[in-house]
Amino acid sequence: MSATRDRIAAQVARDPGIHFNELVRVLDLAPGQVQYHLRRLDVVADERYGQTHYFPEEYDAWERGALALLRRETAADIVSVLMESGPLGASETADRAGIARSTLSWHLDRLVESDLVEKRHDRGRIVLALADPGRTARLLDRAEPTLPGRLVDRFTRLVDALLAE
Repeated sequence: MSATRDRIAAQVARDPGIHFNELVRVLDLAPGQVQYHLRRLDVVADERYGQTHYFPEEYDAWERGALALLRRETAADIVSVLMESGPLGASETADRAGIARSTLSWHLDRLVESDLVEKRHDRGRIVLALADPGRTARLLDRAEPTLPGRLVDRFTRLVDALLAE
């Protein structure tokens, strides 16, 4: 295997769920060069929410979906709040995560769809809980939100705060 291919494979192993542009940026390689080598590597390309994420082969579909979401700062914050506090009402989860209820709703749809979070109804209110806390905790440690993802999430929080005033 070439040195470039080794670097790409090592980066995907170090940072499962990394997306294409991040690989190009982190490794300081040309996009065509990264595309060429990715096609020849034993990695799984998984398109989630408008981005293609790359994973080592040992990650199953649930783990790939979870990591793709946990790379978003706001989704990771929501999961962290639920991990720390256990089941919570939706409003309390939004407050503890420091986000608007509408932002929670947007991320929650994806978290529920990917079986990371369960939504239950309890006496007229929605209660959120992690579907598999142990597995989720291990993946949360592996996920590192990207700079562009953080910027988008923080901009969303800023707009939410301005609209709330």
